Amino acid sequence: MLLFRASLASILAAAVCFAPAFTSTAQSPSSTQKKTSSSHTHSTHKSSKKSHHKSHGQQGIDSARATEIQQALIREHYMTGEPTGKWDPTTIAAMQKFQADQGWQTKLTPDSRALKKLGLGPDYSNAINADASTASDEPHPAGKIPPQQEAGFVQASGVNK
Repeated sequence: MLLFRASLASILAAAVCFAPAFTSTAQSPSSTQKKTSSSHTHSTHKSSKKSHHKSHGQQGIDSARATEIQQALIREHYMTGEPTGKWDPTTIAAMQKFQADQGWQTKLTPDSRALKKLGLGPDYSNAINADASTASDEPHPAGKIPPQQEAGFVQASGVNK
């Protein structure tokens, strides 16, 4: 059974490799035909098909996200009025001003640091270890390392006190 499967796999692999050799392709006119047709000038034509450029990444800002950003910019006094949900020139100018005031590059798209500073960063509340997260905890001062941890450091370094 194993030999049969191996034989079948090699036959299929060979068929895939050699399949392009058996397909028919359109033949171009022979060199004698090109020479004899002097009335027709040979020119190179680009394909009449339009090139389809696939855009990558985010192409625009969703209206719900634009509303959140506008609300934060209004709260921080970089915009006035009510949020419209449109990424318009007023919102772009307010975001650029906010980023410039922070000393960051002013771009047409919001900088991730600016979004975090506005309180609009990623939400990790649904993460698996969100309840046990120590990321928000302040680090221990250098002199306040727990004794067990300090003993582990000493043992790992190979240096005795």
